[in-house]
Parts: sequence; C-alpha cells; structure tokens
Amino acid sequence: MLTAAQENALDHVRRQVEHSAPAAQERIHRLLAKQGTAFDLGLLGVGLLQISSITVNFHPDRLLADGRSVAEALLQDGLYRNQVETGISAGGLTAFSGGERDLWEERLFGGAYQLPGVAASDRPKYGGLNLARYREGACPRFGSCHLLLHHHVDARASFAFGDSVTQPVDWGMAGNMLPILAALSEVLGTRENLLGREDVTPLALLQALCSGIPLEMPNTPSRAFDTYVETHVHGPLDLSRDVESVVMDPSFRDTLAEAVLRKAAARFGFSLQWHSGYRMAADEFRAEFRGPTIPPLAAYVQREFGKDQALDAAVIGRAAVSVVKEPERWRTWGPPGEVLQYIKYL
Repeated sequence: MLTAAQENALDHVRRQVEHSAPAAQERIHRLLAKQGTAFDLGLLGVGLLQISSITVNFHPDRLLADGRSVAEALLQDGLYRNQVETGISAGGLTAFSGGERDLWEERLFGGAYQLPGVAASDRPKYGGLNLARYREGACPRFGSCHLLLHHHVDARASFAFGDSVTQPVDWGMAGNMLPILAALSEVLGTRENLLGREDVTPLALLQALCSGIPLEMPNTPSRAFDTYVETHVHGPLDLSRDVESVVMDPSFRDTLAEAVLRKAAARFGFSLQWHSGYRMAADEFRAEFRGPTIPPLAAYVQREFGKDQALDAAVIGRAAVSVVKEPERWRTWGPPGEVLQYIKYL
C-alpha cells in the first residue's frame, strides 16, 4: 500500500525514535521519581495511541484549485488529499518545491519526498493526536470539522511533539511513543499545557495510559492553539477504509456542506457527527491578537456574510469563497492571497 518514498520516510522517523528512546525513558523515570510512583514503561509506550485518536481537521467549504469545495472533492474522490495536491491549506501556503513546507519535510523525513519521481500524492497528510478527546479534534485552528481515523492508520503514521515548522526533536511511532510521552509529561501542568486542560496532570495521564481507559471528554471547547502532537499519515487516506466519522461544526447544519458530506457518509460507510461549535461577535476581536486589520475585517464579514449575526465557521467560509470568486469585492482589503490570510485569522 505504501510507495518507496513513504516507506523511506517512515524508516527515517523509526531510526530517530529508536535513537532517542533510551534518553526519553530516563526522562520519564525522573518524572516518576518526583511523583513517587512507578509504572510499566512498556504499557506507557503503546498506551498513548490506545487512549487517543488521530484527527484531521479541515474546512468543508473552502475551494480547491480546481473549483470544487473540499466536501465535494471528498465525495467525488473518496480520498483526503494533501496540500501539494489541493493547493490550499489552513496553515502556511508553501507546499511547492523549495518552499518552507518542502524544506522542513526534507529535514523531517530525510529527503524521502524530494527524490526524483516522487508524486505529489506521495506526500503525507497532516493531522493531530487527540489526547484530550476534544470534540473539535486535535487541531481546531486548522479546520472547523475533522475526520476521525480508525486505529489501523496508526501503523503508518509518524508523530511529532509540536508543529513541524518548529523542527521538533521528540518523535514517536506505533509501538514506541516514549519520546512523545516524555515531552508531553514534562509540559503538563505548565502554562503551555499541550492539552489545554488544567485537570490533566502527568500522573492522571500516566494512570490513563496504563489502564487503557481514555481521559474523560471535557465539557469545555478546546483551547490548544499552537501546541499539539502533530501527526503525519503516510500513504492514502481512503474514506471507505480509514475514516470512522466526520465531525462537523453545527454552523453547517442545513447547508450544502452538510448535504454533500451526508452523501459521502452513506457512500463510504462512516458516521456524521457534530461538535458544540464556536461563535464570536465581531466587536469581541482585539487588535493585539492578529493586528489592526482584523477587527474591522471581522465587522465587515459579519455585516456582509452573517446578516449582522455573530461570526461562525459557515459565515467565515462564505467570505473565504467570495474572496476567490469575487476578488474585486475585496480590493480595498488587499490582494486575494493576503485577504485569505486575514480570513484564516478570523
């Protein structure tokens, strides 16, 4: 199922994990000594994947380079494609030869995807490990909806502590997640808590890992923004084989995006679920968050695309589609690429 490039990328990560595992084990031993407890490190190393799931966040209404929405492409292709193929992203738009994403992927995967003859479809798909079991998925900043993947995908995934743009040093794979666990345990209880949950201490996480019982799902929405266990799925991401469910933002109820994804669910055999959603009034945006352009843009989007109702994922999505289809409408805000970046901040 995997191409030579994908096998080479996984082999490169496997060597990194094996090299760093002994030091990670020592880091965990030191943490356990502080806790005054003892755990089976073998159980800890595999338990991280047993109590969590890989999620891939996406915006269903964004337009691909070929004019289709993401939802339409999922229905028609039966595949979730990477940024090199689609030409869009809720992250940085640098997935081209010599671009920043290309350069960091070269470092992360030992140049496996830069060799001659490697196809765009060979590149990995990015997601996150949903340790805290947030209904919005592991990386809500990258999409209002998400794919929840079956656990068999774990075997061809690599895991990094933190975003790949930061050149992470702690890596994991199925069967050896000790480096990820060491880094995660060290940050829990700090201001940079990876899970965004104050109730999850290192001890609580270790107990959950050894018991195999997932952490209780929180009632509050996710606040994990820039930090997460990044996940790279190597090989195809097939909706009929690899996806357990699609979880949508409630702002898409009774919209074309819902109708299309319901068809996809029926065709490919996954379930469709909802999370609690996000809403925010334009006057709540502050200039210190992403600069002085964002508050007036929020007011414009709310007025023009939300009928003066609070902003939500569907309203912002309608604005993003308008930037592509009606660029003259946005001329005072800047060129389309720049405006889409501002929309992303919203």
